[in-house]
Amino acid sequence: MLNYQRYQRVPVVDYPEREWPNKEIEKAPIWCSVDLRDGNQALIEPMVVEEKIQFFKELVKLGFKEIEVGFPSASKIEFDFLRQLVERDLIPEDVTVQVLTQCRDHLLKRTFEAIQGIPKAIVHIYNSTSTLQRDVVFHMSKDEIKQIAVDGTNMVKKYMKNYNGEVILEYSPESFTGTELEYALEVCEAVLDTWEASKEKKVIINLPSTVEMTTPNVYADQIEWMCRHFKDRERVILSVHPHNDRGTAVAASELALLAGADRIEGTLFGNGERTGNVDVLNIAYNMFSQGINPKLNIENVNEIIDIYEHCNKMPIDARHPYAGKLVFTAFSGSHQDAINKGINALKERGLTHWEVPYLPIDPADLGREYEPVVRINSQSGKGGVAFVMDSYYGFKLPKGMHKEFADVIQEIAERQGEVAPETIMEQFREQYIMKKEPLHYKGSRIEDLSETDDNLKTIVTLRYTDNGVEKSFEAIGNGPIDAVQRGFQKELHMKIKVLDYTEHALNAGSNAQAAAYIHLMDEEKKVTTYGVGISSNITRASIRAIFSAINRIRQN
Repeated sequence: MLNYQRYQRVPVVDYPEREWPNKEIEKAPIWCSVDLRDGNQALIEPMVVEEKIQFFKELVKLGFKEIEVGFPSASKIEFDFLRQLVERDLIPEDVTVQVLTQCRDHLLKRTFEAIQGIPKAIVHIYNSTSTLQRDVVFHMSKDEIKQIAVDGTNMVKKYMKNYNGEVILEYSPESFTGTELEYALEVCEAVLDTWEASKEKKVIINLPSTVEMTTPNVYADQIEWMCRHFKDRERVILSVHPHNDRGTAVAASELALLAGADRIEGTLFGNGERTGNVDVLNIAYNMFSQGINPKLNIENVNEIIDIYEHCNKMPIDARHPYAGKLVFTAFSGSHQDAINKGINALKERGLTHWEVPYLPIDPADLGREYEPVVRINSQSGKGGVAFVMDSYYGFKLPKGMHKEFADVIQEIAERQGEVAPETIMEQFREQYIMKKEPLHYKGSRIEDLSETDDNLKTIVTLRYTDNGVEKSFEAIGNGPIDAVQRGFQKELHMKIKVLDYTEHALNAGSNAQAAAYIHLMDEEKKVTTYGVGISSNITRASIRAIFSAINRIRQN
């Protein structure tokens, strides 16, 4: 039995005056990518300089205006990477790089050496403030921990004097979610006062969920409480940096925005320590799906995946929101049917807004293809097979035919698992289009006998082989299909009845082919089946469909 009694609940915030539950996200936050620092440090094989440069260029292309490029005082690779960005003039004017450092003099000195030549940089200092780390890691009092933050701020001011650019200060009370709110506020206010922050000289106060400790609503309460209790909210850019220990980083971020956060730090696809940072793309696509401009260039998710997997040497999970190979795929028969009907309704009604069951977003808007939307396995149904035949090959199967053909594919799926579209089409050809034995259509001559408009008769002369033996007949009916039906009833001594007939063009242009579908019944055997014929001539396609259906009946 799980020893759940080893664990205790994290205290929640007593905050009944919360207002965030009644708010909605209306605009994108300031995005800051920490892929090159927080994400990179969590890789089994951290990126080398050229990989970091490649990743940096991709982040710029995606539209990030703030990018944490690393911890330049921590290692030579980190330092050299930043210097390469400067010396190769790779930092656009509208992009601000961010560097992280602990509140130690020699580390800050090295950090300022790394950012020389950059017109504007965010210097991000931090120290842990949580009750647990004060106790078991630092063995320091509240005043001593606060003094680290104040001293770090003063060190930044000291080294700014010899810096030829603008510095924006960012401060993080690390492990904020495990820190008493009143104390976290006290430390942040001390930093703001030491920096002499103002509306014109804002400080980024970053409140990280360094370790997710409880439900996202509690984090939202903490963020709103801080927003309300800052002495001067206008001198603060409030940032959040959620991790995903409980699997709720996206929810925590979105609720934090409702609670007043201005800025989000995160990574592409949520890479980071332990279970990762918050996935900024997930949040951005969530906004996009609600008609909000995410202010990021995320139209081509496949390109983003390629860069990410190449540089991080980590695969994207097949079920990862928006990006996974299977997230726009339906195996369930009922889902496939609903998607098929939804897409058809979208086209037929000319709707401007996307509304398709089970697809919250149009895959094409992310640069994804429609091909993988429906995939067929033993759990799939008639709607999925019909969708594949229509979307891949242009065959719009009559509704009554869906189950008949799906049963054929079901048998294959139960033997081998997933069935590829090519296999489905191969079976369609074999079962219907190429069903040419024992009766094989050889040719026909059709002549209309116009007695009156209300009494039009058609004579059909039909040539065919029956088990290889040449045969022919002449029959009269009220149209080609009726005449051929009557002729076969006499020749084959079968009592057949046409239950339904449909046709459509397969492709456009002068060389367009037509597809015809005949639903035929052998009234004596009580057997019904469909036949399919294709030809550039619709009458010929119809006759071939009759041959197809009769051959299918005779094989049963």
